[in-house]
Amino acid sequence: MMTNLEWPLHALRTFPATLQSCIAGLPHDALDWRPASWEGIPSEMLTIRQQVCHLRDIEADGYLLRFRRLLDEVDPTLESIDTYALVEPRGYDRTNVDRAFAEFSAARTQTLELLAALKPGDLERRGQFEGYGAVTVASLIHYLCSHDQQHLAGIQWLLGARAAAPNN
Repeated sequence: MMTNLEWPLHALRTFPATLQSCIAGLPHDALDWRPASWEGIPSEMLTIRQQVCHLRDIEADGYLLRFRRLLDEVDPTLESIDTYALVEPRGYDRTNVDRAFAEFSAARTQTLELLAALKPGDLERRGQFEGYGAVTVASLIHYLCSHDQQHLAGIQWLLGARAAAPNN
């Protein structure tokens, strides 16, 4: 089954600029601000700095690897990544957000280059994604777009909650 991927691929290409415009110029304390309650956050309970680090790691170690495995292997099982298990070992709270963003952007470029080289039939290559079930290259493209939007929403939620917090 062929899917129209023009919009999702456009969304993947433009997301780094959207993310950068969202975080550009934020005060240092906004990057690490934590709400009194995380209730209602549409992403993982991560600060803005942690969200950017997560996007970097999931792009490079998650989606890019998953696309490669779907294209190179027969019906691979694609592992899910425990976000919270990466926060401390990878030093999210000590990471320069500009460096994390640059590394995310570079990994996204690699993902887009891989997707630009797809051959006929590649979109239908299948695997099993832990926590999702059966996936194809085409469905994984949509899941990556969803992941981007989830974390953009999480960042916007944090900025809104911070703006409403007393003594923000």
